[in-house]
Order: sequence, then C-alpha cells, then structure tokens
Amino acid sequence: MSLNATLIAQLIVFLILVWFTMKYIWPPIVRAMDERAKRIAEGLDAADRARKELAEANTRADDEVKKARAEAAVIIERANQQAGQIVDKARTDALAEAARQKATAQADIENMAHRARAELRGQVATLAVQGAGKILGREVDASTHKALLDELVAGI
Repeated sequence: MSLNATLIAQLIVFLILVWFTMKYIWPPIVRAMDERAKRIAEGLDAADRARKELAEANTRADDEVKKARAEAAVIIERANQQAGQIVDKARTDALAEAARQKATAQADIENMAHRARAELRGQVATLAVQGAGKILGREVDASTHKALLDELVAGI
C-alpha cells in the first residue's frame, strides 16, 4: 500500500501543481505570449506597409526624375533656340554694320573721286589755258582766263 499511497500522494501533489500552474502561472505566460505574437504581427504589418511605402516612394522618385529630365530637356532646347537666335541676331547686326560701313566707304570714295575729278578738271583747264596762251603767243587776261576755265570745266 505504501506504493499506492505514495503514488496517490504524488498524483495529488501533481494535480495541485497543475491546478496552481493553470490558475496562477499559465495565464500570465499565455498573456505574454499573446502580446508578443501581437507585437510580432504588428511588426510584420509595419514592415509590409514600409515595403509598400518604399515601393511607392521609389515610383514617385522615378516619376520626379523623369519630370526633371523632361524639364531639363525643355530648358536645354530653349537655351539652344535662344543661342541660335542670338547668333542669328549677331549675324544680322554684323551684316547690317558691314553694309553700313560699306555704304559709308562707298560714299567717301565717291566724294574723293568727285574732288579728284574737280581738281583734275581745274588742273586740266589751267594747263589748257597755259597751252592756249603759248599757242597764241600772248598772255590771256584774268577775266578771259576765268571765262575760258569755266567753259572748259563745264565741257569736261
């Protein structure tokens, strides 16, 4: 009987231990495990949300980069157009300035040519009168000389 009484006593102690554990120890452990499982689940959800947000942020960043590149291409195109316009304007201005300078030089040349012709006419007239005076063998007076010069200049 001692074996049976010991077995029954051990069984009673074991049942008391199980009851005590189920009543006082097990609920806090289960509660802690449930809280930990909940925190892990929340962490996994947060990680999934973070992954989705990262993917969305990457997509937005790619879109912004594409927009920035498109804007940069537009700005570069505008700059090239403005550079072309500036070059064309400079070319037009240079051609206009060259034409103006050419016209001024042409006018100066014509003025010099007129002066040279007038001077040559005067010299030719003087030479002609001197030659006529020598041919005639006499000196032509000043008024006749002037009249002859005017006639020669008008004729030339």
